[in-house]
Amino acid sequence: MQGSEAPDLSVLMNYEYELDPAGDNALAYVLELAGSHKKILEAGAGAGMITKHLVKTKGCDVVALEINPASVEKLKSYAGRVYALDLNDSNWTKSLESEGKFDTIIAADVLEHLYDPWTVLRSMRRLLNEAGTIVLSLPHAAHCTIMSCLFEEDFHYGEWGLLDKTHIRFFGLHNIHSLHASAGLAITDARFVMRRPEETEFAERWARLPLNVQAALSSNPHGHVYQVVTRARPIENVSAPVNLFEASVRWNPSAHASFS
Repeated sequence: MQGSEAPDLSVLMNYEYELDPAGDNALAYVLELAGSHKKILEAGAGAGMITKHLVKTKGCDVVALEINPASVEKLKSYAGRVYALDLNDSNWTKSLESEGKFDTIIAADVLEHLYDPWTVLRSMRRLLNEAGTIVLSLPHAAHCTIMSCLFEEDFHYGEWGLLDKTHIRFFGLHNIHSLHASAGLAITDARFVMRRPEETEFAERWARLPLNVQAALSSNPHGHVYQVVTRARPIENVSAPVNLFEASVRWNPSAHASFS
């Protein structure tokens, strides 16, 4: 039917910027948790913001997956192998059969763009070797600025950020736990990217709220968590899984939430 076609994600999902590996940002934390000298599958690798650091700095062998044609070409400068794949295609893993198993699989700010991230994550788990890990970055839908949008009855999509118009799945901390559990994974390590409301894309909206409403929304101890970065293993290999709700929320980038 005219007007009902799915959006062309290869056009919409076109993100490119320089990564500061020492920065207080999700991609820097993903890079940290990915490890060194690993065989890595990077899903939704974009134009190679993380890829080039994995290869050049951390000595990893990277197989990259990407849907955007322009980004696929750029990735070829960094990754060992690049596959033009749509993770919404249920058969996406078939193209990787010759690659074997991976030490680490990365999906940085990817799953929120997918129709069925639960099934995709289960497929990723099957691509891990016995000691393998999965590193995810997810936007936190319970950031207090999202609550401020709902307070004003305006779930406003934008070009980037927590309500990026290409996001079709949303995750609070409970949902992040259940996402992992549904794939047979347990979280072993985590990082929180913290952003005060005035530092976000919703700063003006936040400033309009009555002070008592701001105080109420900020009372959530995780209300300033902007993104959550996790490292997980198959649950049978984890004796002491991490509970995100028990993680310390810290603002110093050098002392962010960390677990062994």
